[in-house]
Amino acid sequence: MSDTILQFDDVSVRYSGSITALSGVSLTVRQGEIAALLGGNGAGKTTLLKAASNLLPAERGRITGGRITFRGEDVTRTSPDAHIRKGLVPVLEGRRLFRSLTIEENLVSGAIGAGLRSADIRRGLEEVYSFFPRLKERRQSRAGLTSGGEQQMAAIGRGLMARPQVFLLDEPSMGLAPLVVAEIFETLSRLNRETGLTILVAEQNSAVALKHAAHAVVIGNGRSTITGLAADLAQRDDIREAYLGGASAPA
Repeated sequence: MSDTILQFDDVSVRYSGSITALSGVSLTVRQGEIAALLGGNGAGKTTLLKAASNLLPAERGRITGGRITFRGEDVTRTSPDAHIRKGLVPVLEGRRLFRSLTIEENLVSGAIGAGLRSADIRRGLEEVYSFFPRLKERRQSRAGLTSGGEQQMAAIGRGLMARPQVFLLDEPSMGLAPLVVAEIFETLSRLNRETGLTILVAEQNSAVALKHAAHAVVIGNGRSTITGLAADLAQRDDIREAYLGGASAPA
């Protein structure tokens, strides 16, 4: 389809040449939408996002079948840093902030990684603070001394500083209180509505992910098991029972 921006076609992944992590996963992400990738711990969600960013080689992993394309180009032909400059920006599980730097310094690092100039950095900070006012209040605080919710907001904000076209978000609800999770997802929805940012979010918390997504894919044991409109999947008893939206563990 002409509006497809990120495409996963029958993707299989192995680590160390022998450990199968994904086997035949397919997913279409269309420009300007929020798509959800659902699954339990160890289902393969993180592996799929890393494959899209071409981060697997650093962990002795590789795509062994199928293909992932970003704007029609095979993702394995582009380095991870070049992907960011082209607009495919991952926000990895665990936030991964520089704990000794301030919130604002962490935000600026996202812009520097994308090669942006000082004027763009200033505009980027203004935008991030408009979506996350709490970060503006804590901008001079060391990241390691802020709350888990503030750190997650800062990780998302750092990604925004790179001017993404597509956000790959890995478990943004992990370890956070329900009210904070709701606040973060409401902000992601606002970003999608107001800026057109395309988002692929991997989540165990199906309740919040399906509330904000247009469509979703459920994966289990490295395979696509269910695909459909998010509103339809949210009504299914098997989805609600399997992924009740509780606290998270690494994917």
